[in-house]
Amino acid sequence: MLAEQRRQKIIDLIRENGAARVSYLSETFGVTEPTIRQDLMKLEEDGEIVREHGGAFLKDFSKGVRELSLHHRENMDKKIPIGRKAAEFVKNGDTIILDSGSTVTELAKSLSARENLKIITNSLNITLLLGAEPDHEVHLTGGEFKAPTLSLTGEKAAEFLAGSFVDKLFLATAGISFKVGLMYPGFSDIPVKRAMIDSAREVYLLADSTKIGKTSFAVLSALDCIDYLITDPGIGVEDRRRFEELGIRVVLCD
Repeated sequence: MLAEQRRQKIIDLIRENGAARVSYLSETFGVTEPTIRQDLMKLEEDGEIVREHGGAFLKDFSKGVRELSLHHRENMDKKIPIGRKAAEFVKNGDTIILDSGSTVTELAKSLSARENLKIITNSLNITLLLGAEPDHEVHLTGGEFKAPTLSLTGEKAAEFLAGSFVDKLFLATAGISFKVGLMYPGFSDIPVKRAMIDSAREVYLLADSTKIGKTSFAVLSALDCIDYLITDPGIGVEDRRRFEELGIRVVLCD
């Protein structure tokens, strides 16, 4: 892996988790700790991170936590209508799992008119948003806190989902590869995402078209775990055909 590619994956990981230790990055990317320190120095010079003894953290992420503000706010012109379209698939009385992230949060904002939902989520901001509705029953997983996504992740979050079964899962992703499947920046996401998929009768992937062909560090599974892809009209004709050949229904937002 070239240095520039490694640095991009490092910043993706830090953006997802909020911080990372030099020792963890060294082991994850298979390079020496001095090499990682050089990478972090370059990323700090570029204004992406702040270095500290033994690691680095994302700039201004603590402010986002205090204000319950998500860090990932790019492509909101696509994410907002995707969330609204996804809400059309939620009916009164449904049992659902809502993943964390900005696109699924837009879905949650569109559920105010629904009644008697039973919701499991690993997202703190979605819990507060939907927990304020007296008609809904909301369950928050345990797990390790990730500040940029205001979410709980890892094995504890996965254990919470064991033995549960819901009508629908609304899932987020960092990247979609036709070759390897759904991708995420950090390994801690993988067990909880897999547990979510195992717990759902139907899986709806919410992803804007920029995620298609984008790669990340950790692979969850092949795309055949998805029943629906809800995306924006920017999806290419060939990409849409490839999803449909896999048996995935592609739904475009307005």
